[in-house]
Amino acid sequence: MKTRMFISKTPLRITFVGGGTDIRDYYSKHEKGAVLSASINKFIYIVVNKKFDNKIRVSYSKTEIVDSVDQIEHPSVREALRLLQIDGGIEIVSISDIPSGGTGLGSSSTFLVGLLNALHAWKGEFASPEQLAQEAVKIERQILREPGGKQDQYMAAYGGINLLEFYPDESVVVKPVISSEIVREKLQENLLLLYTGLQRGSAEIHASQARNVDRRSANYDKMVRITEEAFTSLSMGDYDSLGSYLHSNWKLKRELTEGISSDFIDQAYEKAIRCGAAGGKLIGAGGGGFMLFYARPELHETIVREIGNMTPEQFRFEFQGSRIIHVGD
Repeated sequence: MKTRMFISKTPLRITFVGGGTDIRDYYSKHEKGAVLSASINKFIYIVVNKKFDNKIRVSYSKTEIVDSVDQIEHPSVREALRLLQIDGGIEIVSISDIPSGGTGLGSSSTFLVGLLNALHAWKGEFASPEQLAQEAVKIERQILREPGGKQDQYMAAYGGINLLEFYPDESVVVKPVISSEIVREKLQENLLLLYTGLQRGSAEIHASQARNVDRRSANYDKMVRITEEAFTSLSMGDYDSLGSYLHSNWKLKRELTEGISSDFIDQAYEKAIRCGAAGGKLIGAGGGGFMLFYARPELHETIVREIGNMTPEQFRFEFQGSRIIHVGD
């Protein structure tokens, strides 16, 4: 199998409510964490091919050509190759539909899940969504000890619109939102995604958030309840209630730690609410990236114009997780 080229395609995600309750510092001390998220049709593609010599070539925002796995600077690539016991003679190239970092759409974990999927295929192995998610969590949270949660890895692996539940024993339950196509379309058309133009690293925000979990545990508890209610409402076809859930969740989340919001973000949010948005949030850990609003479609243009300096990004829900889209000689 190693003489063939493989390409994986892995979706990014938008989080509706509950983001932050998926960090171990919270769910390990409480009944569970809960996040409601949706995969979208913005993807990261990973190409894996046999190299003509025994070196390793990795191309992302920079290109590395090295003699051994230990020399690779990109931490996720290095540890993925170690985990799968691949020692050389390989080329890895990544391509992203959106900026590859600091957008809040889970790009780093999406990259890793797609990489693991392509590497397993290159070895002639099938990896299930659960295996891909668990391996990605192991690399990012246990081996590299990067701060953050677990939702990104599971959303990238599974795809769809899901309630993810995170338990103290480290198990994760994935519950898809079961709804009609009409409900999904109505939900879709009421969502407005805007790129702030600000890219930020999430590591410091996640680390600060973890340090403040005990002090803000009441906020996290309320966010879990909001997430469960939002999942029930969507499952019953009540898509229109999502706006108020977004609003309530955002008010709680922005209090978790400094850096999640800013004057720029707060002002944009207030403008959208004044224009008729029922609710919204900043996607991801905070500080920049994308903002999501729930508003009637006829209000979208007004919101965009009133906020200014933000770019609308068209998207659709994506119901497949990471998958191999090309196998070639």
